[in-house]
Amino acid sequence: MTRVLLAAVFVTGLLAQFVKPVGDALEGKAYLGGALLSLVGYVLYDAVKDLSSSVRVPTRPLVNSSQLGSFVSEAFQTRKVEISFLGYTGETLYNELYHRLEDLSDNPGPTRRVSVRMLVPDFGQKMTVPAKVGGDGRPVDDVAFRDRMSERCQEYEEKLSDIAERLTATGRLVVECEYRCYPGIPRDKICIFNRVQVLHGLYDLSVRMHHRGEDYFDPKGYRTDLNVWSRQGTAAAEEAVTTWIKHFDDLWGLATVPAWRQGVAP
Repeated sequence: MTRVLLAAVFVTGLLAQFVKPVGDALEGKAYLGGALLSLVGYVLYDAVKDLSSSVRVPTRPLVNSSQLGSFVSEAFQTRKVEISFLGYTGETLYNELYHRLEDLSDNPGPTRRVSVRMLVPDFGQKMTVPAKVGGDGRPVDDVAFRDRMSERCQEYEEKLSDIAERLTATGRLVVECEYRCYPGIPRDKICIFNRVQVLHGLYDLSVRMHHRGEDYFDPKGYRTDLNVWSRQGTAAAEEAVTTWIKHFDDLWGLATVPAWRQGVAP
């Protein structure tokens, strides 16, 4: 539409310069200059439009954790699926994985192998997050609350492992799901899909939850916004994906087996 308007102004300017009735009607004196200016505007508009169309804007540069379902579904469109997680309890991702793995029983699609790796904090160690909020607003380590988080992760792993065993027993698929623990607080949230796409964000460590009359520092993963990096993007995005994958692989190699799999009470 803009092109049409600019072209119309250009043509009208030329007519006003050379056709006297048109010039008298417009009562202008610098029609040719105006027409040429319109032509320049038209050319510049066309060039800028072409330039804009050639610049690739990253798709979904920032997403909410509640949108993980679409990334999980996309990951399962390949023959070999590899999903890795680093964060708090992984509840949001777990929910999406659980339903997707259940669907594989009836509709495996192209998928033939699935590997899920979940890195969660070592809740057997003293922590500042999660922790009870003390009277001065400072964190106070709380064994019972840590045990509660540990039991939640244990439940998630047991359910995913159960589905994995059932699917593998069919002979059509090989599915593996494993949890490991890292020392420290849940600061980063990282999701890696098929080693080609990385989602990264930071937990809000100030978030508090009221539980049984007490306040606790308890990050909410489903509220965490995530930056999306893809190998199909720019060179910088490619480098970022490679760096995050190496970081995760290194942590996975250093991580420990959870207490619940060692037969040790949390």
